[in-house]
Amino acid sequence: MQKGIHPKYVETKVTCGCGNSFVTRSTKPELKVDICNACHPFYTGRLKYVDTAGRIEKFLNKYKSVKKDA
Repeated sequence: MQKGIHPKYVETKVTCGCGNSFVTRSTKPELKVDICNACHPFYTGRLKYVDTAGRIEKFLNKYKSVKKDA
């Protein structure tokens, strides 16, 4: 490997929105994520809608006035 062209590889603290945190390695000293393995529906088996910035409400409001064809 060439010297001086690679970023520093440091120990990284990852913090999730659910409060879970763990340590890994990366090029950044700290990462913040919205969802992790402790709260993701695939790993927990519990259905949970992950709604960031009210996207579900925006979608429902947008198509509220659309009438279904019978």
